[in-house]
Amino acid sequence: MASWDDDRIVRECLAGKEEAWNCLIDKYKRLIYSIPIKYRVRPEDAADIFQNVCMKLLSELANLRKVESLKAWLITVTAHQTFHWMRRQRTGDLELDRPEGDPGAVELAANSPLPPEVIAELEKEQIVRESVAKLPPRCGEMVRLLFYEDPPLPYADLAQRLGLATGSIGFIRGRCLKRLQKILAEMGF
Repeated sequence: MASWDDDRIVRECLAGKEEAWNCLIDKYKRLIYSIPIKYRVRPEDAADIFQNVCMKLLSELANLRKVESLKAWLITVTAHQTFHWMRRQRTGDLELDRPEGDPGAVELAANSPLPPEVIAELEKEQIVRESVAKLPPRCGEMVRLLFYEDPPLPYADLAQRLGLATGSIGFIRGRCLKRLQKILAEMGF
């Protein structure tokens, strides 16, 4: 199912296939979660926002007119859920985890749509995630361990986890990045 396009996943979801729902959530979980994190929402609160968005997706997926709009819909709904959460935090007892000297951030965010550059950045990040998922398993794991870990995994640790010789990591990494570059180009990145 991981190789299915959105159209097929949505059709299977609407047909009531639980595996398709799992696939859909798995495909977009990082996109959904990344939005509240960008607005400095605490991870545990971002998880609540994530759940709210998933529930909204479950209830509204049948109303989606164009499957191509799914990514944009998720970004918009997640942003709105995040802004509502931020507004509740500002008016409630809990303190919003945001930088000092930024008291207007909540009002600005709650009253305006996401700026086009933020939407474009989120969509690009999702294209990269989808491209990494299309890599062969070992390449995908290598890319995740090298570029998604904080701090990045040292070559010796990476070699041990992947069962490779330390000296071969650079060569294999280069091949994997070339594959990733090709996939990104095919996806219009």
